[in-house]
Amino acid sequence: MAKRVLITGGAGFIGSALADRLLDRSDQVCVIDNYSTGRRDNLTPRDGLEIVEGSIADSELMGRIFDEFKPEVVIHAAASYKDPEAWIEDSDTNVVGTSIVVDGCRKAEVERLIYFQTALCYGLNPDEQPIPIDHELRPRESSYAISKTAGEHYVALSGLNWVSFRLANGYGPRNVTGPLPTFFQRLTNGNSVFVMDTRRDFVFIDDLVNVVVRAVDGEGESGPYHVSSGSDVSIAELFEAAVEAIGIDLEEPVEVRQRNPDDAFTILLDPAKTHTQFPGWSANTPLQEGVTSAVNYYREFGIEETFTHLHMPEEEK
Repeated sequence: MAKRVLITGGAGFIGSALADRLLDRSDQVCVIDNYSTGRRDNLTPRDGLEIVEGSIADSELMGRIFDEFKPEVVIHAAASYKDPEAWIEDSDTNVVGTSIVVDGCRKAEVERLIYFQTALCYGLNPDEQPIPIDHELRPRESSYAISKTAGEHYVALSGLNWVSFRLANGYGPRNVTGPLPTFFQRLTNGNSVFVMDTRRDFVFIDDLVNVVVRAVDGEGESGPYHVSSGSDVSIAELFEAAVEAIGIDLEEPVEVRQRNPDDAFTILLDPAKTHTQFPGWSANTPLQEGVTSAVNYYREFGIEETFTHLHMPEEEK
């Protein structure tokens, strides 16, 4: 049976992929996005899709959306993350905006609220690797992590049927954050490239969407979950996959640099609870396959701008 789904941040990487999947199965989808990091070409006008331009921190606008669209499920993908010094913007969107979304969900008595949380909620130096789902939350090192974790607390406080997906590094078509789009931009423009001495757990967008859609349909008990493969690869390995997908030959090995103080060496998330509550799901798309898919998208649509919540030295900007 078709559902009415509101997606905040629906023109972004994750939000637009979810919108497409839900529309493909004939759900009714309303998207709100202020296009701070989302792209207008991520969404194609089609039957069943309504697009609203605006901010989730606009309580009057959000009230109208809830009153007029009457969502049964809300996927809260909107987030501020593009500037590590934009504390006020992060707070407005990730804390105030989230509280407005949660309040709207409560008044509308939605069936489920789905939230996305950063793995940095555990801090840069977690006590265990892989990190269990009940690990202490310690979002101390970035405005993004602090504000996203505050938002998750409002979701948990709401009394709603809720799911929070704490995410490993998502990648794939439409992604403009993290190292992969930067590698593509630099390699195809003939610029110098380097990699950091870090490792990451990469999850392809289709694998992420698969589990979120199951949550939309009511699977999984209320609470937090990890969306991760449970293993990591070095950023140098990701770079090699990008080089292969682009189809270029490098004259010398890529330079490896020490990570910045606000960057973690690795954050591995234990997906055991997710595997139990969503049986049969796994993040199993091979890295080279996922990277090639992303590179094909970058070739076709280009990259206007990339974003990061990390502090970057001037030479890297």
